[in-house]
Amino acid sequence: MAEFDMPIDELRRYRPQVAEPDDFDPSWARTLTQARQHPCLLAVKPVENHLTLVDSWDVTFAGYDGHPIRAWYSRPARHGTVTGNDAGSDDAQPLPAVVEYLGYGRGRGLPHERTTWVNAGYAHLLMDSRGQGGQYGSGGDTDDPVGSGPAGQGFLTRGIASTSTHYYRRLITDAVRAVDAVRQLPGVDPARVAVVGNSQGGGLALAVAGLADNLTAVLASAPFLCHPRRALELTEQDPWGEVMQYLSVFRDAVDATFRTLSYVDGVSFARRATAPAHFGVGLRDSICPPSTVFAAYNQYGDAVTRADVADSGPAHSIEVYPYNHHEGGEAHHVRRQLEWLRAVLPIDAPACTIESDGLR
Repeated sequence: MAEFDMPIDELRRYRPQVAEPDDFDPSWARTLTQARQHPCLLAVKPVENHLTLVDSWDVTFAGYDGHPIRAWYSRPARHGTVTGNDAGSDDAQPLPAVVEYLGYGRGRGLPHERTTWVNAGYAHLLMDSRGQGGQYGSGGDTDDPVGSGPAGQGFLTRGIASTSTHYYRRLITDAVRAVDAVRQLPGVDPARVAVVGNSQGGGLALAVAGLADNLTAVLASAPFLCHPRRALELTEQDPWGEVMQYLSVFRDAVDATFRTLSYVDGVSFARRATAPAHFGVGLRDSICPPSTVFAAYNQYGDAVTRADVADSGPAHSIEVYPYNHHEGGEAHHVRRQLEWLRAVLPIDAPACTIESDGLR
């Protein structure tokens, strides 16, 4: 696809005022307070992943309204052993943790599939997305027990008539609770937690950046859910096409729909973020258009008023891929993410060096 959005110089200056409800903060505070009334960790069970250098556990934690949410927890095997249903262990070396969120339609799959972050030396929690997993990948294991009124296919319009019933209020709450859960797992340093995701996962990472306290780092690639009005001006690609289809039938629901989406707009979450962040964007991306990504990036940390944060807000950078679509930089981008995160969230691990006389 040819470039269809603004020129890059304009993108770097694009700072739209998105519609933000007056009760945005109180609404989310109530939702998270209610969710946190439920005990967080529900079960932690070791699983056989058939990998030599990685240990894995099947984790269930309480998400929105206490609903059980599944996740895979993995650690480098050399850093101690976590055993038993409660994952109790005294010899597990505390590691910084990466909480990862998935793309639209994908479930957590199998425990051996996503090992990049654990192979980089981090503890890793991969959150399943409630009700998803049936569109591609290796499936998911988490139900969404909440029903929905009329909706288009997919997930974006489920319960969209009201913010209290919208699917993404539940999924974003799950994502925040995943951070709560990883901080309770043994073998994790709760003061050093990063969140990462691509597309839907990138949108969830931004949401958590604006809602969770004391994150160390945020990695959001092609984040979905940013600046919905702009997205729907530019693209009919799903998932935004689901909203277009829905509104083509429910013609009087436009105002209510955009009001609901304003509670999950990644730009509003990005403005409230306090952790350093690393973004990625493809300039030919018609699924998460570049201007929607830059709308969040250019306002990242704008609402920060804490005295211990510089006037310019938290440090943030963006990787731009001029000739790429939604796939962005793929493995090249992951390499840059690894380099960036190692600088922001270092791991104390012995180095392996190769000298002229062999391996040492």
